[in-house]
Amino acid sequence: MSNNAKLRRIGTVATYHLLGRSGLRVSPLCLGAMTFGEDWGWGATEGTVRKLLDRYLEAGGNFIDTADGYTGGHSEEILGRYLKVKKNRERVVLATKFTFNSQPGDPNAGGNGRKNILRALEGSLRRLQTDSVDLYWLHAWDMLTPVEEVMATVDALVRAGKVRYFGLSDVPAWYLARAQTIAELRGTEPVCALQLEYSLVERTIEREHIPAALELGMGVCPWSPLASGLLAGKYKPAKGGVKGSGRLATAGGARFSKATERNWRIVDEVLTVAKEIGRSPAQVALNWVTRRPGVASTIIGATTLAQLEVNLAALEFEIPEMLAARLEAASRPEPVFPYYFFSDDMQSRLRGGVSVSAEPSWFRRR
Repeated sequence: MSNNAKLRRIGTVATYHLLGRSGLRVSPLCLGAMTFGEDWGWGATEGTVRKLLDRYLEAGGNFIDTADGYTGGHSEEILGRYLKVKKNRERVVLATKFTFNSQPGDPNAGGNGRKNILRALEGSLRRLQTDSVDLYWLHAWDMLTPVEEVMATVDALVRAGKVRYFGLSDVPAWYLARAQTIAELRGTEPVCALQLEYSLVERTIEREHIPAALELGMGVCPWSPLASGLLAGKYKPAKGGVKGSGRLATAGGARFSKATERNWRIVDEVLTVAKEIGRSPAQVALNWVTRRPGVASTIIGATTLAQLEVNLAALEFEIPEMLAARLEAASRPEPVFPYYFFSDDMQSRLRGGVSVSAEPSWFRRR
């Protein structure tokens, strides 16, 4: 097979993006490893995981995202065994996370303090069977640890060679801005990426987080771009929730429930657009997210090869402008204070009707 033929086969999965202002190249689809292992009741066996990883890497993907708490640490263990057997550790951008408590009753076995970060990293490196991780995520704001302590700890780990890049997940916009400002002023390791929930039914990060990412040089890595399967069309409305098989239909999925009248209207629009262009609803929803401003790599999950193939094909097309406008209108967040002051109409009044580009010079969508 020629190189050109191979590129056609894998499509745009092999068009890599820089992660924020860093020099780290990542594929536009990141393979999420939260479903690696059966401990949570809806994951994939190790045999299936190996097939998923083989196919993802064959397709040109290079970015794998896990966490120390995924399936009780088994996700990292499965990944570590795979990379060791395949001898391709440096082929991938390997990311994991810290924050969640691993030992109930011990307040220092969780959170974002230096003691837990060092404990968590050593455990992750052991399970992953590697000397360093390419990207280390703070999994969630713990509402306690000073951001100065977090940034100093991560900088030391980068200097020690155990961590190569650092990112923030599930934090307030003010927190990421303060973290980056501290790094800039001190000349220490900056934040290169944000991992946040983002989909057609969850667009609140467009108010603060995405503008901050564009301004401060962070690549956005959306999680749950299919809203736990809601946008894939796998669920139907039911009294008190949803009906169907999957995460949202389980008791544990209740806190992620998106079963609102507004969201069902968005799902209907996705289904309509998908039918008109001959694509699956999942592909339409994924395609929409990957093309949003600031998005560097979108995290996809799969428990079967069939699911993965559908996701990988989400980059092979463009949604026609008219249909994209319908998706935008159906899912647009409600204008609330003070954000309606930043609308096109209000800004036009501020600028005297003159158009001014706000895109930072470093960010260019190719």
